[in-house]
Amino acid sequence: MYFRRSLTLFLCLLLLSCSPAPVPNALSQLIDRQVLRVGTLYGRTTYYHGPDGPKGFEYELAKGFADYLGVELQVYPFYSYDTMLTQLQDGTLDIVASGDAVTSSLEDNFAFGPAYQQVSQKLVFRQGNERPRGLEDIVDPLLVVEGSSHARLLSSAADAHPQLSWQETADRDAEELLQMVAEGELPYTLADTNRLAMQRRRFPQLSVGFTVETLQPIAWAVQGALDDSLRAALIEYFGSIHQNGTFKVLEDKYFGHVRQFDYVDTRAFIEAAKAKLPEYKSWFQEYAGEHDWRLLAAMSYQESHWKPEAVSPTGVRGLMMLTLDTAKDMDVMSRVDAEASIRGGARYFASLLSRIPARIPNPDKTWMALAAYNIGMGHLEDARVLTERQGGDPDLWVDVKQRLPLLRQKKYYRTTKYGYARGDEALQYVENIRRYYDTLVWLDERQPTPL
Repeated sequence: MYFRRSLTLFLCLLLLSCSPAPVPNALSQLIDRQVLRVGTLYGRTTYYHGPDGPKGFEYELAKGFADYLGVELQVYPFYSYDTMLTQLQDGTLDIVASGDAVTSSLEDNFAFGPAYQQVSQKLVFRQGNERPRGLEDIVDPLLVVEGSSHARLLSSAADAHPQLSWQETADRDAEELLQMVAEGELPYTLADTNRLAMQRRRFPQLSVGFTVETLQPIAWAVQGALDDSLRAALIEYFGSIHQNGTFKVLEDKYFGHVRQFDYVDTRAFIEAAKAKLPEYKSWFQEYAGEHDWRLLAAMSYQESHWKPEAVSPTGVRGLMMLTLDTAKDMDVMSRVDAEASIRGGARYFASLLSRIPARIPNPDKTWMALAAYNIGMGHLEDARVLTERQGGDPDLWVDVKQRLPLLRQKKYYRTTKYGYARGDEALQYVENIRRYYDTLVWLDERQPTPL
């Protein structure tokens, strides 16, 4: 809205001057129209409909840009790259925000805003099969999405690798192709590091053969024939959200917890979710209250791997790994009683959530409460104080999590109220739960009968 007021003032000053009326540019026409038309693709990293409405990294960035301009956002999801780019070229769309990498062939036909991420392109195969180490090792045809950066990348590599064979599909998206590789229906495909990180949480058998292209930029496309007014607004917008921290919060929300991948742990979790979780699911649902039962279940797996008699060297026990004092406070008579442990753990987590400052929104509030479940509310507050001292925002998880490991270092913890803490373990604890939770949501949604 600030940007729109500034532009309006600027245009008024021009009208009051003796100069001729300014020629309308792309940005002023967009603002006069009061609508920002954005083309994108369906997908977890771009745009999809969640229980509470539209979601996705690209969607949230686009919504932020529309708000910045003070106009309405209209999102047009496409199934085809080529159709989407054609509609951008003919002016039906203002911007394409596909989350796909920018290639040199696209730069010849379109203009781009600032690069806000970089990805590498990987050759992906199923673990257990023979690993290809270069394009010369590809013996079966590659399958990639028609019109995607992967298709353009293979086209540019064809001269150097005349034996290379690939096919393009308009009926499958990149996430589906990765699933086909994981399930043995397809020998190879290409994937960028963003989509691969998301899909490996669901299909840990996805393996990387080699890097096809390193560090390609991701940026929004605009019509190449337009003036630079819209691109200038994009530069200002992305500069502002980098400066105020909005971008790093969004990036952490969608990608921060999935960058790290552990094949053994992910596979073990998926197997446990199918074999062990049904035994305790009804209690997680009953005692989760207003919170998502799958988050409570993910916490329990991180704590005990769903083993009711689990015990740690520090003396915490049970499915939710309660201390004696916490169990007493939550009226849990036996910590190895599975139902009692889940009830007590849920009540304790709810109490921690209620103690997080009300001004902190979700999901940051939830991640901070999880950290407090692991190291205590006092140590969490110490990390927030350190965050503020160092110029970060103590109400943002993405800032606080960077300071949690400092609670192990004497030069920092000696300045805090509660002293030494294994803050690095608390950080890993929260990120693990976030990954387990994402996987549980996916498993639950893909079952004809939910978990």
